[in-house]
Amino acid sequence: MSRLFVDHLTVLDFSYLHPHRGVVGESWIVDVELEGDLNDEGMVFDFGHVKKLLKQALDGGMDHTFVVPLALPGLTLTETDDGERLDIEYRDANGQLKLRYQAPREAVFQLDSASVSIEAARPALEAHLNTLVPANVRKVHLRLHTEQIDGAFYHYAHGLKKHQGDCQRLCHGHRSRLEIWRDGERDTEAEQDWAQRFADVYLVTREDRLASAEPGLTHVGYDAEQGRFDVWLSDAQCYEMTTDTTVELIAAHLAAELGREQPQHQWRVKAFEGVRKGAIAESRS
Repeated sequence: MSRLFVDHLTVLDFSYLHPHRGVVGESWIVDVELEGDLNDEGMVFDFGHVKKLLKQALDGGMDHTFVVPLALPGLTLTETDDGERLDIEYRDANGQLKLRYQAPREAVFQLDSASVSIEAARPALEAHLNTLVPANVRKVHLRLHTEQIDGAFYHYAHGLKKHQGDCQRLCHGHRSRLEIWRDGERDTEAEQDWAQRFADVYLVTREDRLASAEPGLTHVGYDAEQGRFDVWLSDAQCYEMTTDTTVELIAAHLAAELGREQPQHQWRVKAFEGVRKGAIAESRS
């Protein structure tokens, strides 16, 4: 029996429902290991096929979705008669509505558990991948883990209605590091300050904020290429931007806010979108 591995095969960027934190953005790095017999080429599985078949399956599954734990008390999930759309509600122990999400079915990943965790998600992902590999591959093993970040980071969720890909899904998100320089020197205090401001934040584009009939809940919604998206979530979780919420515009917003609050300094912001990618912006004096 031989074992083949590919570290950092992909990153799953998604958001999930937490009963207290609300909509939480997350990023999981995926390492894969294949256990099996050698084929006629002396391989368990061609690396090119691993990167194509398994990565595509992962990216087309949980990635850029809103993950809901179906066994969470207070959660109800209803699908339309045609099965193409889902309506999700979460109410607390007192019956108060805490979140509602309406979206195309493919924008939601349903997890058969009471909470969202690596331990709960891994068996479901492995089971799907094991149906895709050739017979000589006995088992696909996944290692899911978060990026090791020594400094400041935050979880954020958002949606990009103009995006042609899955970023248009209203409730997807990221776990992202943040680096800030003041006058050419790293300012870890500013990094921690903004990481705390953006802890478990939902970034709202102003024009996507709609009138809400639900007290204490902000309604965000829009029509995109994949369909109609609407979410109602806690006012306290929302942070409004006048622009779209791409990482380029997030970095620009942070640099502008730092410059507004402390105009005597020059600021440089390196904002990440999940793992190993992002944007850089500087304040203008």
